This record gives sequence, C-alpha cells and structure tokens, in this order.
Amino acid sequence: MDEKGAKMRSINITFFICLLLISASVFAHVGSPGVIYQGKAGPYMVMVSINPPDVIPGTASASVYINNQQVSHVYLQPVYWYAGDKGSPKADEALPVKGTPGQYQCLIWLMQSGVASMRVIVEGPLGKGSVIVPVMAVSTAQRTMLASLDWGLAALGMLLVILMITIIGSSVTDGIASPGINIKASPLKKYVAMAIMALVLFAILYGGSAWWNSWSSHYRRFMYKAPVAHSNILFNGKQMVLQLNIDSAWLRKNNESMSYLVPDHGKLMHLFLIREKTDDVFAHLHPVRKDSINYLANLPDLPAGRYFLFGDIVRWNGFAETITDTVNIPAKSANQITSNDTPALYSDPDDTYVISNSINDNKNPLTGKISLICGKPGTSMKLADGSTAYWEHTANTPFEANKVYPLTFAIRDSSGKPAQLQPYMGMIGHAVVMKYDGSVYVHLHPVGTYSMASQQIIQSRIKGNEKIPRLPDPVHFSDSINRLIGTIRQMTENERNTYLNAGMQGIIMAGMNGNDHDESMVTFPYAFPAPGNYRIWVQMKRNGKILNSAFDAVVE
Repeated sequence: MDEKGAKMRSINITFFICLLLISASVFAHVGSPGVIYQGKAGPYMVMVSINPPDVIPGTASASVYINNQQVSHVYLQPVYWYAGDKGSPKADEALPVKGTPGQYQCLIWLMQSGVASMRVIVEGPLGKGSVIVPVMAVSTAQRTMLASLDWGLAALGMLLVILMITIIGSSVTDGIASPGINIKASPLKKYVAMAIMALVLFAILYGGSAWWNSWSSHYRRFMYKAPVAHSNILFNGKQMVLQLNIDSAWLRKNNESMSYLVPDHGKLMHLFLIREKTDDVFAHLHPVRKDSINYLANLPDLPAGRYFLFGDIVRWNGFAETITDTVNIPAKSANQITSNDTPALYSDPDDTYVISNSINDNKNPLTGKISLICGKPGTSMKLADGSTAYWEHTANTPFEANKVYPLTFAIRDSSGKPAQLQPYMGMIGHAVVMKYDGSVYVHLHPVGTYSMASQQIIQSRIKGNEKIPRLPDPVHFSDSINRLIGTIRQMTENERNTYLNAGMQGIIMAGMNGNDHDESMVTFPYAFPAPGNYRIWVQMKRNGKILNSAFDAVVE
C-alpha cells in the first residue's frame, strides 16, 4: 500500500473508532421535520418519506415508493441508537396504496426519544434488500385539551364525586336497613361518613393531579430545544469575521456539550446566511472551531443588513440539528472591533456566496455587485460562468404542500450543450430551501434530507457491540476530530471526494427511473411542508468553480 493509501486508511480507522467509543446523551432543519431518502435498498431503487411525530411516544407515518420494479413485501422497523439492533421492536409491513402502483404506507410507533432510524426492508424477485434511514425522534410540542372538553370532563368528574359521596352517606344509613323497614338513622353518622369519603376523594384527586403535573413538568423539561447562539461581527483590518458563540447557559441547562461533534461532508459545521426580508444574499460558509462553543468564519463581501443564520451540526451519536440566530452585518465604514486573530485561518476553499434579485423585485438593486436574476419552474437562469441552469418543472404550476417532488435542475454550457458537473464536497450538488419569512429551512442533497454522517454513525452502531459505548474524554475526542478535519483539508480535491464518497449510497442518481445518471443534471427529492413562497439555492461545481443558482417557487 502506498503512503497516501495508508494515510487515508488510518484516517478512516481513527474516525470510526471514535464513533464507536462514544455513548448516547435531533433535530436538523427548521419547520421541515420530514425525512426523505432516495437511493437503494439492496437491488431496489426506493424513495422513502417519513414524517416523525412531534410527541414521543407517537406514530410516524411512512411512505415507500418503488418505481418500475416488482416487489412482494415492504417492511419498516424502528431501530433505536440506545437499544441497538437486538433491542429494537419487530418490523411492521407497509401495505400497498390503492390506485397508486409502487407506493406502500404504514404507521410506525416511536417509543423512545433521541437518535432513531427506520430500517426499510424490501423483498421481491431480486431477493431481499434493506437500508437505514436516520430519524430524529424528539418531542417538539405539547398537546393541549380543548376548552369545551376540559370543562365537560370537569363537570362529569364533579358529578361522579358528588354521587360517590352520596352513595357512601347512604350506605351507612338507609343502605343497612332491611327491605321494607323504615329506620331513623343518626344524621351525624351519615355526615361523618360523607366527610371522610370527601377527604379520601380529595386525597386521590390531589395525588393524581400532583402525579400528572410532575410528568407534565418532566415532559416540558425534556422537550427538544434547539441550541441558542449569539453571533457578532469582528474586524481585522478590512476583513470581517463572523463569530458564532453557542450559549453556555443553554448548554448547562440542558446538560449538553459541544465537544462531541463529528464532520458531515468533511466539515464540522455548514453555516448559511440569508438576508432577511429580501432573500437576495446567500452565503454557504464552513466556520473553524476556536473552542467548544466558539466558531469563526471569514465573511465574503456581503452587503450590509440583517441576516438569518442557520448552522448545521451532527453530534457523536448521529443527532443532527440546526443552530439558528440572526446577525447584523454592518457596512465596512461602521465602527470596527479589533481582533488579533489571523483572518486567513477562518476561510475555507468550499465557502461560496451569491447575490440575486430581491423577492419583491426582478431587477438587480445592488449596483456594482455581481448578481443573478432568479429563475422559476420551467425557466432558466444565467450563471456566473456563462452557463445556464434550467429547472425542469412545468411553468406556472404551483406545488402542493406535503407532496414529494423531484426538484431537477439541468446545467447547459454557453453553447447550450449539457455541462459535465463535478462533485462538490463529495456530492453532485447541494441545495437550500427557505420560506421567504425564514419559518422553513432545509439543507438538501440528491439522496434526500437526512445527514450522511448520521446514517454512517447509526450503521456503525448497529454493526458494532450492542452495549452502549462509554463516553470518552471530551478534550481528546475534540482534538481527534480537529486533526481529522485538518487532514481532510490537506487532501487534494480528488482524494477528498474519494474519502467523502466512501460508504455513501445512491449519491449520483438522477431520479427514480433507473436510467444512467446525466452528469449535467441534479435531482433533490423534497416535500414543501407548508403553503407559501419559497426560494431555492442550488450549488454545483464545474471546471473547478462553485456555481450558484437560485429559483423561486409558490406552494399551495
């Protein structure tokens, strides 16, 4: 084995040993909890759509789509990170949907909070195949009772209490008389019995209320809450540096640690900045970890304004979540805060940004800035290198909420011929979907909406020891991951793509038709979660340069 091969093998061993040595303690995206997988389950091409419950325990609805392939059975099995493969429940069969060939549906109970997954098992003429789809099982809501039902039950309960007290009072007086005999019982005896019964019922009701309130408080305490961050801008000469600080008070309150993060696509954090109200500025950055709660990133030449901030991270046990914040980026003439850090340390070769037209205007309002005019379904837009991006969807046709669509984009060179794309961070393309008001955000890949790192970690957990591994020292763990990130950065682009592609399934896949992939096209499966106006930013790579495009969509 040559030196480079041995080096990469050593990196792989180090990384997966780290993953197997850690123990358990999700939620990636904002306003878009559904998980979509597109790829292979053994020899079968499948698309899986899972909507996890917002209350645990609860039922997840799952749909499996199998196109142009005959299968006999489809099963789904929840596999929990804590329990492992042997401790998880049996699989349930998904039933065919009438009138929709190739679609199977079922409801699956998720009984444990935390990192889970759905094993999809397909049986047919080609044999048996399966795939693991990560699912973050967390409670994000608390059910409330309707006021009418609340008062109705209270009235019914009061009636039952009165009846019980009355029955007890009668049981020590009239109830002990023989049939047909009228006796004169002491009222005091009756009232004492009723008072004792009232006290007993009060104690039962009070104890039940205390028990219920205790469980309700416990549930609220452990409801999922996304990490809180505070961002600000530092200046080093003319270079603006974004500092993201994860709130340490939040970490203490939730008994969390940010020392146990693992890379996804070779990056510890994928940070997206989108300018509020206009959505005309988009940046995809990869901050450098200064310490466990501080991340720094050089800012490109972004216009001043208030920006949405979304930071995607993956924890050691596969829990993927998004840190949200807003930050005000000032003009460079504003008062500057001096920083002694070297700005070159906080740049990344995969950082990119694009300026497009405002959501309210089809013209470029930023004079002197290189910007693009957004496209729409069924239309094309010019890219920075002279090529063209085309959204293959019927023009003037709105999308339906909660329906899975293949968002397919084709790239043509300046002469109109298909343009060959190159991997960008190990994938043929990346996309970000955001609702105009920022209430929905999701980071997409051609394989779906889940994290590649989460899938690999869960697969390693299932294949490994069924016992929950012990938590390592946080300093040594973070140092090991930092060294891994540094080694990945030093690789050539080909080496990096080879390394990142290892273990990923179905990455280069145009759609569900089973044809060979057109290297000028990229498809992202997605279901818009709510009606409204959305903007989609698509990122691809061609001739060694990152190409950004943007499209607008209307969802009914």
